[in-house]
Amino acid sequence: QVQLVESGGGLVQAGGSLRLSCAASGGTFSRYAMGWFRQAPGKERESVAAIKRSGGYTYYADSVKGRFTISRDNAKNTVYLQMNSLKPEDTAVYYCAAETWGLGSLTISDYNYWGQGTQVTVSS
Repeated sequence: QVQLVESGGGLVQAGGSLRLSCAASGGTFSRYAMGWFRQAPGKERESVAAIKRSGGYTYYADSVKGRFTISRDNAKNTVYLQMNSLKPEDTAVYYCAAETWGLGSLTISDYNYWGQGTQVTVSS
């Protein structure tokens, strides 16, 4: 069983930056692809970014390309999401998730384990 704990959320002005972290425990972190997802009030959860097991391949939703960067440190069992040039529409609860196939999918249903989420609020 994998446990995931997100941190790093908060309130930031438009144009600012935040770095989210997700610490994993209870499994072999290096075997899993990892993803970041978000859910805004009244909206469905959507994919943000994903990274394969080794970190060599990354994938991004069009809405965040060029602004967000996903990375991982397998020695620390942690995945990160660096968010730059934040916009009010990025406001959401951000979740990290683990995908045991290791594919790095952006498909929500491919992910097996989820964290509790961290709130990101971007003010205009």
